[in-house]
Amino acid sequence: MKDRLRYLRLLYRLPWLLLHTLLGTPVTVLSQSAPGQAIRIGGQSLSEVTLTWWGSTSCRIFGLRRRVYGRLPEGPQLVAANHISWIDIPLLHSLAAMGFVAKAEISQWPLVGWLARVGGTVFHQRGSHDSASGVAAAMAWRLGQGGTVAIFPEGGILPGEGVKRFHARMFGPAIETAAPVQPVMLRYSRGGRPYHDITFRPGEHFLGNFFRLLTQAPCLAEIHALPPINAAGKRRREVAAEAEEAVRSAYVAGQADG
Repeated sequence: MKDRLRYLRLLYRLPWLLLHTLLGTPVTVLSQSAPGQAIRIGGQSLSEVTLTWWGSTSCRIFGLRRRVYGRLPEGPQLVAANHISWIDIPLLHSLAAMGFVAKAEISQWPLVGWLARVGGTVFHQRGSHDSASGVAAAMAWRLGQGGTVAIFPEGGILPGEGVKRFHARMFGPAIETAAPVQPVMLRYSRGGRPYHDITFRPGEHFLGNFFRLLTQAPCLAEIHALPPINAAGKRRREVAAEAEEAVRSAYVAGQADG
C-alpha cells in the first residue's frame, strides 16, 4: 500500500511539476528583469512576489506544509541557516527573495540550478582561493546595495542529525558592510516527530533524492526567523558562534517540544 500511494502521488505531482516548470518558472525568470524589479505590488517588487510564489508552490508540489515563525526584517541582511536538504533553497525562497551562496555543482542541477542562477545565486568552487575571494566581494556588493544574501555556513549537507559547526569565513562580508546577520532554523517533521529522511541517503544522487521527495508523504517544514545579530565590529568566529548557538538552541528546543 505504501508503494501504491507513492505512485498515486506521482500521478498528480508530476503533471503539477511540469506545469510549474514550463509556465511558472519562465514567468518567474522573466520577472527578475529590470522591469520586474521596478513594478511594485503591495510594497514588494514583482520579482520578489514571483520568486516567493515559485518557492512556496515548489514546496507544495513536494508535499511540504510550511509553518513560519517570525519574519525577516527589511533591509540588507545575511541569512544564515542550517542545511538539511536541497529543498531548503525553495523553502527559504518562499519566505523572502534572497540571493544564495552555493557550491558550483548546484548550477548544473535540473530546475533548482536554473532558478538559482536567475535568482542571483553566487556559486563558489570549493578549494579555490580565487573563487572564495570573488564570492566574498559579490556578497559585500549585494549587501551594500541593500540586498539579502543567504548562506549555509555548515559548508554543505553533511551526514548526521542536528546542527553542525558554522564556518566563520562566509560571515566576513556582513562585518565588512555592517549588515545584520539573520539566523534561520529549518526543521522537517512528520506526525510530530523529526523527519530526517528528507536529506540524502548514503550513496543517493540528486535525481534519486529528487524523485523520492516528489513521491513522499506530506511533511511539515518549519522556518524559524530568530533574533538578528549585530555583526558590526565583531570577529568572524564570534559572529559565526552566535549564529550557530541561536540555530542549534532553537533546533534542540523544537525537538524537545515535539
